[in-house]
Amino acid sequence: MPFAADQIPLFLAVLDAGSFSAAARQLGRVPSAVSMAIAQLEAELDLRLFDRRGREPVPTAAARALEPQARLLAEQLQQLNWQAQALHEGLEERLTLAIAPELLATHWTGPLHTLVQEFPALPIEVLAAPQADALELLHAGRAHLALVFERPAVDGREGFQEMGRETLVAVMAPQFAPWQQALAEHGPGAKLSVEQLAATRQVLVASRDPQQTDPRFVFARRLWRTDSHQAALALICAGLGWGWLPKGLVEAHIGAGALLEIPVQNLSNGTTLFVDWVWSKERTQGLAARRFVQLLRAR
Repeated sequence: MPFAADQIPLFLAVLDAGSFSAAARQLGRVPSAVSMAIAQLEAELDLRLFDRRGREPVPTAAARALEPQARLLAEQLQQLNWQAQALHEGLEERLTLAIAPELLATHWTGPLHTLVQEFPALPIEVLAAPQADALELLHAGRAHLALVFERPAVDGREGFQEMGRETLVAVMAPQFAPWQQALAEHGPGAKLSVEQLAATRQVLVASRDPQQTDPRFVFARRLWRTDSHQAALALICAGLGWGWLPKGLVEAHIGAGALLEIPVQNLSNGTTLFVDWVWSKERTQGLAARRFVQLLRAR
């Protein structure tokens, strides 16, 4: 007959306490009941677990062989009980985070280190989606939290916590045709005019829905759209267009000479925006989402 769930903590208590009486105090039972329970377990397993010839019971080789698996099962049972209790208290079946792809390179994982310690069995799902799509996932209930740039206007349906700032810079490849033309005409000190930028091809990271476009990031009349910052980066590095990308994402490429920050006449290159974790006020937050926000505020 196998171990029963209630026999595992009893077995481990005797191993840890070193005696039936000490284990009984730990478990809130009388020593005779503990001794009888161990004897019954030995009979059911047909194994001698403790040598009783001395003053205190001594674990046998069989007991020591069973100990690692017993401890693993005890830990799993404890986690199962914690998970069941947490679900009862409102823990999500999984915590889903929707993140604007340009922000995947930021330090957004910080609260998860604490969260995974407090809820070790909680599954985490991370969805990369352009800002408009990430917010749509949030309001549809598909995501619990969204990491996005500050919005053009306050949305009363949303609560948010600022995480930091990110600077977007306009970049292009050195071989970008309009830049080569400007270099040929004006030499190393060349700059592009606002009119030239507006007339050249821009690569835009945007929603899959053409109607969902943030006008703050639209500059040129000719647009190539993608919902992936990596695709945008590849297109820009190939000299097929220019675009706004997070400075943290492109710094290494600029350092290696694969990209350059576009010098623009009468205009500084760089737009710094706040970065926020956003949640819906119209939906009740689960236990993990609430704790995530608490950890953000504590930071």
